[in-house]
Amino acid sequence: MHLFYSRQGQMDDFNLYFYTQTIQGFQPLLAQPMMRTIVLDSLRYLCKERWVTIYGFVLMPNHIHLLWRMEGNERKESAAASFSKFTSHHFKKALAEQAPALLATFSSTKNDRQYQFWKRDPLAIPITSEEALLQKLRYIHDNPVRAGLCATPEAYAWSSATYYATGEDRFGILTNVYG
Repeated sequence: MHLFYSRQGQMDDFNLYFYTQTIQGFQPLLAQPMMRTIVLDSLRYLCKERWVTIYGFVLMPNHIHLLWRMEGNERKESAAASFSKFTSHHFKKALAEQAPALLATFSSTKNDRQYQFWKRDPLAIPITSEEALLQKLRYIHDNPVRAGLCATPEAYAWSSATYYATGEDRFGILTNVYG
C-alpha cells in the first residue's frame, strides 16, 4: 500500500477517515432505491469534482459507512457538509413528491431547518495505520452480513465488497486501497 506511506515507512496524513452518517431516528430511509441513488449521485459528484477519494463504502438501510480521503482543495464547504446538504435537499424533494407522510416523520423543531434527515455529528475517525485501514474496510464489508442482510459481503449489492472481489466498480466511485 505504497500509496499511503512516506519514504520512512510511516503512514502519511492524507486526510483519510472512516466516516459514518446515520438517518435520523434510525429510520430505514436508505432501503428505498431512490434514496440510495441520491446518496450514490452525491458520492459520484464528490469524486468527479475531486473533493474525495473513496476506498470503501456500504449503504445500509439506516446509515452509511465510508472509507474516504478528503482531497486538499480549498472550498467554502467540506465534502461531508456538501454530502449532507445535497442528499437532504434531494431526500426532501423526492419524499414531498412520492411519500409526504414519510417526509412528515423527518420534521424538525430546529429554527434553521424544516426537516432533519441525518443525525447530527456524524462519526469521522482518522485512519493513521495500515492495520486500522484494513480493519475498517473489513468492518464496512462485513456490516450487511452482521445485520443479516446477506450471507457473504460480496452478496450485498450496496457496498464496495464486490469491487474488491472482482475489480468491477459498478458505482463509478471507488479507488483500490492497494493502489
